[in-house]
Amino acid sequence: MQAPINIALVGNPNSGKSSLFNALTGLNQKVSNFPGVTVDKKTGIAHISPSLKANVIDLPGTYSLYPKSADEYVTYEVLINPANADKPDIILIIADASNLKRNLLFCSQIIDLKVPVIIALTMMDLARKKGVEIDLAGLERELGVPVVAINPRRNKGMAELKKNIELVVKEKHAPARDFIDSNVLAPDAIREIKTYFPSRSDYAALHVAVNSEELPFLNDGQKQGIKQALQEHHFNKTKVQAEEIMQRYARIKHIMKASVVETDPLQKQLRSEKIDDLLLHRFWGYAILLVVMFLLFQSIFWLASYPMDWIEGGFGALSGWLSQVLPDNKISDLFINGIIAGLGGIAVFVPQIMILFGLITVLEDTGYMSRISFLTDRLMRQVGLNGKSVMPLISGVACAVPAIMATRTIENRKERLITIMVTPLMSCSARLPIYTVMIALVIPDNRVLGILSLQGLVMMGLYLLGFFMAIFIAAIMKMLVKMKEKSYFIMELPVYRAPRWKNVGTTMVEKAKIFITDAGKVIMVISVILWFLASYGPSSKMDPVHEKYEKLIVEHPDQSEELNKAFQSEKLANSYAGILGHAIEPAIRPLGFDWKIGIALITSFAAREVFVGTMATLYSVGETPEDNDATLRQKMSAATWPDGRPVYDLATGLSLMLFYAFAMQCMSTLAIVKRETKSWKLPAVQFVYMTALAYICSFIAYILFK
Repeated sequence: MQAPINIALVGNPNSGKSSLFNALTGLNQKVSNFPGVTVDKKTGIAHISPSLKANVIDLPGTYSLYPKSADEYVTYEVLINPANADKPDIILIIADASNLKRNLLFCSQIIDLKVPVIIALTMMDLARKKGVEIDLAGLERELGVPVVAINPRRNKGMAELKKNIELVVKEKHAPARDFIDSNVLAPDAIREIKTYFPSRSDYAALHVAVNSEELPFLNDGQKQGIKQALQEHHFNKTKVQAEEIMQRYARIKHIMKASVVETDPLQKQLRSEKIDDLLLHRFWGYAILLVVMFLLFQSIFWLASYPMDWIEGGFGALSGWLSQVLPDNKISDLFINGIIAGLGGIAVFVPQIMILFGLITVLEDTGYMSRISFLTDRLMRQVGLNGKSVMPLISGVACAVPAIMATRTIENRKERLITIMVTPLMSCSARLPIYTVMIALVIPDNRVLGILSLQGLVMMGLYLLGFFMAIFIAAIMKMLVKMKEKSYFIMELPVYRAPRWKNVGTTMVEKAKIFITDAGKVIMVISVILWFLASYGPSSKMDPVHEKYEKLIVEHPDQSEELNKAFQSEKLANSYAGILGHAIEPAIRPLGFDWKIGIALITSFAAREVFVGTMATLYSVGETPEDNDATLRQKMSAATWPDGRPVYDLATGLSLMLFYAFAMQCMSTLAIVKRETKSWKLPAVQFVYMTALAYICSFIAYILFK
């Protein structure tokens, strides 16, 4: 078998590139970053034939070879730089057959780079519905490169595509002719640039001339020489670009006339357009959006309640059984109250994580997620953002880290900065376990209007609160950030399609795995550390407690059960964890929090999910073996202040949920903000304003409801 080849997938956004990538690579995929930039790098292994294997690189989508945003520059650099580590042996261009004229501009630019090219036409069925018939053989003759019709979602045309890839690899043929003669645009400049930057085509040299100052792979000597050459030959890049595009569209017009037949010039209104008349309506569009969000959060509670109860009850029964069969020693205590309690805190929320991501994937697959961006663009502009900011905000419901990375598609620096600063206010999946526990504790499971779950409504309210707080803070930052730069929101809406249920199922499983492995590792480590801190303390504090209760149990053997509970509670209060919690209790007491919640607030900085694991460990360590079969919610519900009042009443529950809704308790998010902004100042500002906001809102809620 020969060495694997590099295949680069390129194309316009929404052209079907991701579907083809998934079809070629299956589950042999990984996501990393391109060297030096925080832009997703999706790569995978594809078996083209028994003797040919390929590294498939899914490059960020772009409309032309003239980049405007960070992710488009990544695509550009891979295609233009001959020394790039991901330099493709074949470029596979994915083109939307239903919008062929627009897609051919990018195709023509790639062809002129003189790299072996194959064009894969997607959405042929949609083109036919529009009354468009494409002569594939004629199109292939006109372009001078192989053209294959595919439908990767249904695995159609994939065998033919692989045969063409194998044939191109054997023959190693670059496109036989230029799409346009690039040399006539600036012959003198191109000739001299090739002395500084040897390139495989005149068009690549022309791009070096246009973007030489921004290209990171040119050294200072090359940049200086190219700059001098361009000045000598009076190179006008704006004029050259304009002439190039005009020539390309003139040739595209000829190709469309020769190879494409439009049987219906008026193009009958498609089903997607009819649906958009309703879903993008000025009034009904927003009403439907609210209904969709409402159903999303109702489903999270309704569908997940049964498996969550089973998992929670199962771990409670397991802990109770183990406490009876294992010997009463420190190792058993660590296993039951450290490891098992931590595992229970992880596993119980897997159903909700899976349901949330499954429903989000359905929205993305059907094409509705893009409509949400379009609908909210007007609102976004009023607070200093635009429709492109909506996708990072929506992504923030899953996790703020990739959401902040997604802001690279926002060209306007001010809008990108504001989006980064407010995205962590969106309630991410890490907050979901905290919301779930607190809502179950303090919100009754009542029905509104006989059918709507009050707990589901509260959950939806918390997510909406995060969104509207993000909008409010963005409006303030719009006035504070002094940058004047116009922006435009242009977005192509994908057609509506049935969700790919296999993709939905795969996403649910993968996200559950990520939660269990990534968050689970942190939760388990902190659970074990907390068990130690909660089980041991300074001898000066612990010894008197032991002596006190040993004496009391001898004196009052009939009260041994009550005394044992009091002993466990007082031992926990004098442990290292208890000392730490009591030290910060004065600062958080005005919010209705006790010292145990204080410990959870500290450990949550590693990851918000750790809150539940922390509480599971603290309440397990603080209980007697007889109570080990109780669930975490039951233990927290029974927790009281010294005067007998319940710790988790409505006021404390709402205060705690608001604190976690707004506080920046995620080290990973702060790290990615620093990486994206290349400054520690902005993450520091973000941490301070979000913590202050969380404290003030929690304090107000506690005062109002206590």
